[in-house]
Amino acid sequence: MQDGDVVLRTDNLRAHYVLDIPGGQKVVRAVDGVSLQIRRNEIYGIAGESGCGKTTLMKTLYAAINRPLRLVSGSVLYAKDGQELDVYALRKRELRGLRWRYMAYVPQGAMSIFNPVMKIKETYRDFLSSHLKGKTAAEMFEIAKDHIDKLGLPISILEAYPHQLSGGMRQRVAIALAALLRPSVIFADEPTTALDVVVQRGVVQLLKDIQADLHNTIILVTHDMGIHANVTDRLAIMYAGRIIEEAPTVEIFRNPLHPYTQFLINSLPQFGDAGQRVSAPGQPPSLADLPSGCAFHPRCPKAMPICRELRPDTIVIGEHRAACWLHAERGTAQDAAYS
Repeated sequence: MQDGDVVLRTDNLRAHYVLDIPGGQKVVRAVDGVSLQIRRNEIYGIAGESGCGKTTLMKTLYAAINRPLRLVSGSVLYAKDGQELDVYALRKRELRGLRWRYMAYVPQGAMSIFNPVMKIKETYRDFLSSHLKGKTAAEMFEIAKDHIDKLGLPISILEAYPHQLSGGMRQRVAIALAALLRPSVIFADEPTTALDVVVQRGVVQLLKDIQADLHNTIILVTHDMGIHANVTDRLAIMYAGRIIEEAPTVEIFRNPLHPYTQFLINSLPQFGDAGQRVSAPGQPPSLADLPSGCAFHPRCPKAMPICRELRPDTIVIGEHRAACWLHAERGTAQDAAYS
């Protein structure tokens, strides 16, 4: 597999929360028609406001679906050993064999995943013993020590309990653990949440160092557009369960096509600008009761009559994809140019 090859592909992926309520069911369309092609050796970002479906998309891509979340349609295809694997067609044992060795996940709240009564070295030992058979405790400790040292983290953390580490250090240890078996794809879901700016920089640098070392793919979810600007190679903007814009990150910031993306970028503080930043008006819609047409139209200052009536197709303009009626005549439909 060469750099730039597609390692993860979805087509019209839908995953909904189906909730039983008195008198029927409530359907929350958290992932509602997502088509992606994620490449080898890139950091791929997913951005959007809270509640737009980012975390649910990550869980769906990682095949970590539990009720009430259900896969409604579509497939998640990974390229491995010259073939495509549909993770939802695999047996549990086969899927377990992919986890951590081929794809790894750093969830939201990763700082709280460690057992508080176990030292970090014991967490590493338990993790390695479940994946590397025939290794002694001393050998596994050496593997953990070499890995921590290579990533520039102090080896002394292996002797610490989780509560003895700062929040930023626990987050970095969680990311290091995900990279321990050198997976091809790492999912990082809001890895800098609740960290101050200085600590965020260390976490982000660790992700970049891991990707540079492994030449793998990192899929990074965060609502912080500043982090995306500094870390990601390509960026997808998600709104109401759908990818509404995607392009190389530089192109997104240079020439955002969707009005929602423009609001996200314009809300970033600028050096030397003391003026008030303007965010998108109103609130994101309920994923259980989406408006007709384009889901963003109730908040969009550029909305046209067609935006209220019909959901826009995703069109392709060069390396840019956008689902917006403002650009419908400039590109070709995704079905013809992207799938």
